[in-house]
Amino acid sequence: MTRRLDLPDTASVATPGDGGKLCAPSAERNAGPICDLVAAHGPAAGRALELASGTGQHAVALARRLPDLDWQPSEPDAERRASIRAWAAEADLPNLRDPVEIDAARPGWSAAHGTFDLVLLVNLFHLIPEDDARAIVAEVARALAPGGAFILYGPFMRGGELTSEGDARFHASLTAQDPAIGYKDDFDVTDWLHDAGLTLGALIEMPANNLAFVARAPG
Repeated sequence: MTRRLDLPDTASVATPGDGGKLCAPSAERNAGPICDLVAAHGPAAGRALELASGTGQHAVALARRLPDLDWQPSEPDAERRASIRAWAAEADLPNLRDPVEIDAARPGWSAAHGTFDLVLLVNLFHLIPEDDARAIVAEVARALAPGGAFILYGPFMRGGELTSEGDARFHASLTAQDPAIGYKDDFDVTDWLHDAGLTLGALIEMPANNLAFVARAPG
């Protein structure tokens, strides 16, 4: 699932920082809105899994903002797992676990990690093929505890349309590198959630023309 793509500065580009930390400007910009989103729509307490945690900036922000959730970051890339550990060591938060290696698109990972009251995925679907995105939704559904929430955040088409010039340029740059990737449509994602047995509870407009899907497992 891990891909090396030529992304613009507005995307999830990470640069080396101090002590092994990687720094992504986009993660710094959207950490606040994502924390607000999870605080409003996620569980108050329990086990929380962040898939594709990237640099670790979100994991630290979420664990600090939501101390009653036990946060498990995950990341398939070893360099980024090292960055998560560096950010976590600096923050020294008791509710932030050591990152685990999970390829979210590989079936079966949920069986190895137990169930979660919350699964969060930020800014990945536009960077992977549709088959991988659908596989992630199916596996997340298996990983959720009864009544658990899946929060999916990122840029998406609306009804098959790209709704800003910036999104159109970004989508074009992605499909030029790999025709199998690019923005997914909100209607399709809703169908994938329902096919996996989840119920879409909210579809929320987020800053920078992003969307957040909040879906729940049966209680």
